[in-house]
Amino acid sequence: MASNYYEFVEANERDHFPIPQLGIELGIWHGRYNHMELHWLRRWDNQGNLLLTGEELAQQKYQRAERLAEKLRQMGINPDQE
Repeated sequence: MASNYYEFVEANERDHFPIPQLGIELGIWHGRYNHMELHWLRRWDNQGNLLLTGEELAQQKYQRAERLAEKLRQMGINPDQE
């Protein structure tokens, strides 16, 4: 059920603001994103692990695919050949 009010939430020991209904925390992260080094509002899971953006997740999967393709090449298999 949707609520029609805001509720103040205290920061936790990680200086994040938990949203238990979503199982996430919001907090400030400093780093490079979209070619800009700034402070960004980011999401963490409720254990404090940073959740990747869609772009970061895609980059991680691309790098993994490249490593696997290189292993295949080392085994004499061309992953680009159909």
